[in-house]
Amino acid sequence: DFGNDRIIQWKKDDTTNGQVIAGGKGQGNGLNQLNRPTDVLIDKETDTLIICDRQNQRVVRWPRCSGTTQGEILIGNIACYGLAMDEQRYLYVSDTKKHEVRLYQLGGKNYTVVAGGNGQGDGLNQLNF
Repeated sequence: DFGNDRIIQWKKDDTTNGQVIAGGKGQGNGLNQLNRPTDVLIDKETDTLIICDRQNQRVVRWPRCSGTTQGEILIGNIACYGLAMDEQRYLYVSDTKKHEVRLYQLGGKNYTVVAGGNGQGDGLNQLNF
């Protein structure tokens, strides 16, 4: 819920009553807050949410168990917009400032650029946002 700075979950048989499962404490940069989240995925192995916290320029992880009040920062200083995870649990994160897609081993700080990374443009080795 980009405009309300939260992630909401709906049950398959109840589409009228969502439940806030991350954020929802107002816009901010605290570990219990989100600021314009743009993407979320579920890491089924750890039952956690991985969230692009766009305006805070970070990727955060939140446990899905009820009663969780805050997340943890996985990646900081990134203009993230989209996320993907492969079967080996490698995390792909787009960085719109650097016009690149990065590959991270989940929990690691080092990354490999797997697309773009050659400045903004329309070349076959470039991305544009």
